[in-house]
Amino acid sequence: MKNNQEIAWITDSTATLPEKFIKENHVYVVPLSIIFGDESYLEGVDITAENFYPKLASSKVLPKTSQPAIGEFVELYKELKRKYKRGIAIHASSSLTGTYQSSVAASSMAEFEVEVIDSKIGSYPLGQMIYKGVELQNQGKSYEEIVSHLRTLPDKANLIMSPGSLEQLHKGGRLSTTQAFIGSLIRLKLIVRFDDGKVLLFDKIRTDKKVKEKLFQLFDEASDMVKEASVIHANVKETAETWRDELAAMYPNISFTTTTFSPVAGTHTGQGTIGLAWINEK
Repeated sequence: MKNNQEIAWITDSTATLPEKFIKENHVYVVPLSIIFGDESYLEGVDITAENFYPKLASSKVLPKTSQPAIGEFVELYKELKRKYKRGIAIHASSSLTGTYQSSVAASSMAEFEVEVIDSKIGSYPLGQMIYKGVELQNQGKSYEEIVSHLRTLPDKANLIMSPGSLEQLHKGGRLSTTQAFIGSLIRLKLIVRFDDGKVLLFDKIRTDKKVKEKLFQLFDEASDMVKEASVIHANVKETAETWRDELAAMYPNISFTTTTFSPVAGTHTGQGTIGLAWINEK
């Protein structure tokens, strides 16, 4: 039976939401795929971050990624139409994946009312947008009020990082040939950040110590507008936890966590990637 008071929440697997939260809050996750040669794995279903990164390290070929087929969205939206009055979908940046476009098209094909939002980002900030939407729903806000607020968040979301692999970022089309070549040639550590949905080169650094200093400096400049933030990483858990603890001591009024990059994100940035992510409150 349809419950007209409830909203179906839809996102993709790059949001790295906990299973408990998904089950308790009517969240439906559409997985992207990671392809190693002839083998394809659904992110979060067939492969997790815990077994992806060792496989990435031992693989002789770089994996590829694939967005969900539009048919998967159509089937999901037909199913949700029988249970919910409408839905809210938030997806990874449309500049990096066609998932957003597929979701928009599928909602029309299934004739299910879905407000589809381009997060212009991924990972921790994408997950936080879903958390915030559910929180507003639990506060009794209307569908229109929730959507209106969520649409302000993509332009407030931040993710700055130092990729572990310039080769993977370049081959995945996320970094230009010139930027990747120069970085590899002189062994630079690059800092990249999301800007209007695209991953852009922000700075070139020579040492890991300087990378940390720069990322902390960039965060400090925004810290007055931040209540929650996360150290995002690709299989460098100990370093991420050290950063988290240092930041928590520096900013006692901000809540810090660590977030492991999903396999799809890790495919493009490479093992060893580390950075900071948050959504400005103002």
